[in-house]
Amino acid sequence: MRSPKLAALELKRFGRGKLPRAALVALLLLPLLYGALYLWSFWDPYGKLDKIPVALVNDDKGASAAGQKVTAGDDITKGLYDSDTFQWHEVSSAQAEKGVEDGTYYLSLTMPKDFSKRIASSSGDSPETGALQVRTNDANNYIVGQISRTVFSEVRSAASTNASRSFLDKIFVSFSDIHDATQKAAKGADRLEGGIGKAKKGSKDLADGLKDAKKGSGDLERGLTKLTTGAGDLETGSRQVSDGTQSLADKVNGAADQVRPFLKGNKKAIADTARLVADSAQGVRHNLDDLVRIAPTARTGAHAGSDALDAVYERRCEKAVIDDPACPDLKKAKTAANDVATISDDLNTLIQDEHGNLGQMDSHLAMLQKQSENLAAHAPTLDQDVENAVAQINKLNKGAGQVAAGAEKLHTGLGTAKTGSTELDSGVGELETGANDLNGGMFQLADGSGKLSGGLHDGVRKIPDYDKKDRDQRTGVMADPVQLASQSLHKAPNYGTGFAPYFIPLSLWVGAMVAYMLIQPLNRRALAAGASSWRVAFAGWLPVAALGLLQVAALMSVLHWALGLEMLHAAGTVGFLGLVTACFAAIVQWLNARFGAAGRILVLAFLMLQLTSAGGTYPVQTSPGFFNALHPFLPMSYVVEALRRLISGGGLGPVWQACVVLTAFTVGALALTAWTARRKQVWTLDRLHPELSL
Repeated sequence: MRSPKLAALELKRFGRGKLPRAALVALLLLPLLYGALYLWSFWDPYGKLDKIPVALVNDDKGASAAGQKVTAGDDITKGLYDSDTFQWHEVSSAQAEKGVEDGTYYLSLTMPKDFSKRIASSSGDSPETGALQVRTNDANNYIVGQISRTVFSEVRSAASTNASRSFLDKIFVSFSDIHDATQKAAKGADRLEGGIGKAKKGSKDLADGLKDAKKGSGDLERGLTKLTTGAGDLETGSRQVSDGTQSLADKVNGAADQVRPFLKGNKKAIADTARLVADSAQGVRHNLDDLVRIAPTARTGAHAGSDALDAVYERRCEKAVIDDPACPDLKKAKTAANDVATISDDLNTLIQDEHGNLGQMDSHLAMLQKQSENLAAHAPTLDQDVENAVAQINKLNKGAGQVAAGAEKLHTGLGTAKTGSTELDSGVGELETGANDLNGGMFQLADGSGKLSGGLHDGVRKIPDYDKKDRDQRTGVMADPVQLASQSLHKAPNYGTGFAPYFIPLSLWVGAMVAYMLIQPLNRRALAAGASSWRVAFAGWLPVAALGLLQVAALMSVLHWALGLEMLHAAGTVGFLGLVTACFAAIVQWLNARFGAAGRILVLAFLMLQLTSAGGTYPVQTSPGFFNALHPFLPMSYVVEALRRLISGGGLGPVWQACVVLTAFTVGALALTAWTARRKQVWTLDRLHPELSL
């Protein structure tokens, strides 16, 4: 009897009663129940996240930044409600903590009371980090915690981007402010450069004027020295004259009767003394004229130098845009010039105050000179004019006293004036040196101000000035500079579609495993009749392979029309699964035929090894090395990879590779089953009395 007839006879056994028929139906539907129910249970779990209760705590009090109200907590809360990510329950902090602990809520998200304040600080002087607080409890559900990390990472990223926009916007506004301020500084530098140019010219004029003033102050000092010397001589001479005239008057008045004989005997002495008085009076008068002439000129020159220094000091130190390093020296020079001007004022005042006395003294000196000359001329005839002489001597004595007093006062005043003129000359010398230094410094300052102005104008051109449109564009780019341009090739539309390549072969393996619990792997009648071992092997394999095709049809129909599984290559998928179920049936048949009752345990163990090394959930590279080593040697590894390409798309190279591998496994398993059938045709004690029976 051929193998197909033997297979048909094996299947007819299930039509001889209700229970066998029910068992056959269950056998057909078992992969469907196993695969379809499993995929159905988590077909699209991410689409149902809005059913997961999650606690939301919004303790944020809000804040103000740049005159605007910031309510980051309320904004995030609104966004979460609009996202429909979870089933949000806005509760207090204590309720959230208790709910996460007892399982009322799977997790909680808390926005602290200073959340907005910290977010707003990013645009202030002391930026702080805002923290969203997430509390999970893996004792409730581990996967929800993993999902929440992804969701809240996106929430954190969005909040960080908003905070960064505020901070960066202030930076770009500051750029514009710096640009405007630098532009104003550049204009100020232009004005400064112009003012320094004028100051440079003024400093040169000052230096030239002080040079002339120095020459005048030297002349004044030398003239006052001469005047002082002459005034000293005048004081000495006038005092001598006064003493002499006094003595003469005393003698004349005391011994008028004896005057004539005395005059006769002292004619020459009287004449010589009169000539001396006349010459002295003439010299003093000449020096008085020089003093009156020079004093106003010296006062004018001293005040001109002082005023020039005052103007320079005010322009460079008191009203200057930038500090001048020469200000301390200028201040000393200014003070010295003021002192010299004061001294010249005092000297001029003295001259002016005593102008009447000086005029009077000059008159007296002129009179004294004239009288002395007359006396000298009339000395030989004095004895004849004794009466007149007595009167003249008394006048002379009085005038000589006045001259002596005026000469003393004049000598004292000229001494003070000489000291002042010396200080004036020294001060004007310092002023001249300072003015020359000032002139050189002004040249350097003018050069530096030109460079400053040019540098500021260059800086204005280099500092960016953004308008609102540019600022918004640049702020957006810098706040979120990297966009994720994700592209998913052959994307699975849902969780169930992604895991179908893993659970479909699992259900078909289980179907083959259960089928050989009801169908004998080797037909006993054929074995007893001594049929060919290959015929016996095919006879045991064909019924389960045929049932497998029916299982594939039932399973894929429900997955496609009931659950909505979309396959890019639907016909190819169904055809490939026919090869898969034929391969699995051959492997399970050999394990049951070769090892008997123990083979059923090996079938289950072989399934576990395939499930753990196929890479159906996580990439196999994430598994321990043992499973990585098994991965290329088990058929389900190739089945999972091929189904992914057939369902979701991609190159079909792995599909053809899987077909070759499955064909090799099928042929190999059938060959081993045939070899086992050949051995089974010889009965042994182990077969008659097996050690284990299931």
